[in-house]
Amino acid sequence: MNVYLAKFMTYFEIHRMHREGLSVRHISSYLVLNRRTVIKYLNMSEQEYESFLIQQADRKKILLPYEDFVRERLEKFQDTSAAQMHDWLKEHFGDLPAVSQKTVFNFVCWVREKHQIPVTSTEREYQMVDELPYGKQAQVDFGEYNMRSPSGTRAKVFFFTMILSRSRFKYVWFTDRYFTSELAIIAHEKAFEYIEGVPDEIVYDQDKVFIVSENGGDIILTAAFRAYTREQSFSLHFCRKSDPESKGKVENLVKYIKQNFLYNRTYHNIETLNSEAMSWLGRTANSLPHAVTRKMPYVEHIIERSFLQTYRANTFKPVVFSTYAVRKDNTISYKGNFYSLPIGTFKVKQTQVCV
Repeated sequence: MNVYLAKFMTYFEIHRMHREGLSVRHISSYLVLNRRTVIKYLNMSEQEYESFLIQQADRKKILLPYEDFVRERLEKFQDTSAAQMHDWLKEHFGDLPAVSQKTVFNFVCWVREKHQIPVTSTEREYQMVDELPYGKQAQVDFGEYNMRSPSGTRAKVFFFTMILSRSRFKYVWFTDRYFTSELAIIAHEKAFEYIEGVPDEIVYDQDKVFIVSENGGDIILTAAFRAYTREQSFSLHFCRKSDPESKGKVENLVKYIKQNFLYNRTYHNIETLNSEAMSWLGRTANSLPHAVTRKMPYVEHIIERSFLQTYRANTFKPVVFSTYAVRKDNTISYKGNFYSLPIGTFKVKQTQVCV
């Protein structure tokens, strides 16, 4: 359907609804039109409306002198946006009239249609990859969920989950605190104990729990996690956050935990929740055939277990906090710098805080 016919259909629809007794307000809301536009079309006959459309089509385009430039750029770079084209016009033509972004957008669309230059975009290519060898890889992710307690109040829980890429054997561990590097290390230890081994590689998000920053493509780990990985034998692979193409298995697992285990479950305490999660892993998550492999993760894990590296419990040492005296102005001096604290922190001269 061309634009001319579509506009005429809108005109006839306005008049039909008006004949049925509908108000201008109702028509404008239903057709997503300005009420002034509806009133204007209602006051036009068919001949007047047709003349109006012809006049609109023949209206001189203010950017017409720049058509060749826009066409050449679009033919060379078909994915160029109207916003970028607007900037190019201002860069190359000092006499460019002051026009709105919408005017440039409409003109670029008109040039594309006139010269048959479609919009092209670079899309990511996909192909199915072979299953990884047993023991090769695991994927890790975090999640959070709001549960309802018996009293009706909300309780937010946080969870760590790991899945073995080949067998799809799963593990989940819940806590009532935000994850830190230290807490994530504890979760790793529990996961390795549950799966009875350590994979060669683990895939992660670029999460602040593990990473301080990215410096020119080099991942800078947190001090605690860097020290932990030095003692363990697995390698690290970091991908973009929420990237299902790189770690879709664990992304699906997070969704599965929320929709199958946590949905409509009552929260009592974190110990009970973890106990219920272990039962769920045994009877459902690791016992039902996987939708892709058609195999039970529990049975596949028996095979994969012999390919995992031997797990040796890590004697994780908790961070020792240093204490600093609070000054009268509710600040502390740390390594030659002053840091503010909430008003009221200072009570007496002996007030101290842990850093």
